[in-house]
Amino acid sequence: MVDQSINLNGLKLRNPVMTASGTFGFGEEFTDFMDLARIGGIVVKGTTLRHREGNPYPRMAETPMGMLNAVGLQNKGVHYFVDTIYPRIMNIDTHILVNVSGSTVEDYVETAEIINELTHIPGIELNISCPNVKEGGMAFGTSTEAAARVVEAVRKVYKKHLMVKLSPNVTDITEIARAVEAAGADSVSMINTLLGMAINAATRKPVLSTVTGGLSGACVKPIALRMVWQTSKAIQIPIVGLGGISSATDAIEFLLAGASAIQVGTANFIDPAISPKIVDGIVEYCERHGFKSVRDLIGALETEGQQPSACLTDQECS
Repeated sequence: MVDQSINLNGLKLRNPVMTASGTFGFGEEFTDFMDLARIGGIVVKGTTLRHREGNPYPRMAETPMGMLNAVGLQNKGVHYFVDTIYPRIMNIDTHILVNVSGSTVEDYVETAEIINELTHIPGIELNISCPNVKEGGMAFGTSTEAAARVVEAVRKVYKKHLMVKLSPNVTDITEIARAVEAAGADSVSMINTLLGMAINAATRKPVLSTVTGGLSGACVKPIALRMVWQTSKAIQIPIVGLGGISSATDAIEFLLAGASAIQVGTANFIDPAISPKIVDGIVEYCERHGFKSVRDLIGALETEGQQPSACLTDQECS
């Protein structure tokens, strides 16, 4: 028997497979496809302090090996979540985390403070890729100072597991990771979507109403994998890896690169029962290779004799 349990700095998961915010609703929508008790956790869709309509349509576009989205955090606000959604999902037999978003530090703090009172929610995932309206729309997650400030403020009021979701749209993601670790994060999840766009050549107009949007899916996996590997060498807190995971092999690669757990995102739209299949695949891999615990895979990438390039591309080294 393979020990599948994972301890994310006090948050104990039955296995390392979670689902990513914005791709799995509130979990209840997937009960016809899978037993939710078979996975380690669910991160529910982004929740803000107040009701948000989101961006105008069109706000999703298919791309080769992925998708673009500019939904804009459409949700009915944290009070609606507490009064209406929470009673329906509180007894789901797996960990439920709430993805918390905001436009100001005060928004994050007040939302986290409200969720802190929910007994059956053991943690939040702080989405710091949101634009800070007080600083001209610059995302919290693209500045070490802004990232640290919002995490530190939330840490003062939120007493349970604080996971921080990191943006890849930065020069050095390890700097942001170190900043949020120092500010009190219990773990980081990475990566959030990459900034991309799509153009309709026939109309000569952008496909998305917002011109740009977040790119996710299999196409981002090599970037996400590299960032997880780099960050695992820079911080001590656990990493939850995500970005293009659509099979057990993908998940195993993230574990080998240094992630302690993973999240499945865009693949849920293709196969709504993919997550337990990934759990089974990880167990089968461990049995086949003689690993008694999934934890033995974490950071087990063998790079002896191989020197990582200091350049981003071969051209930069030429």
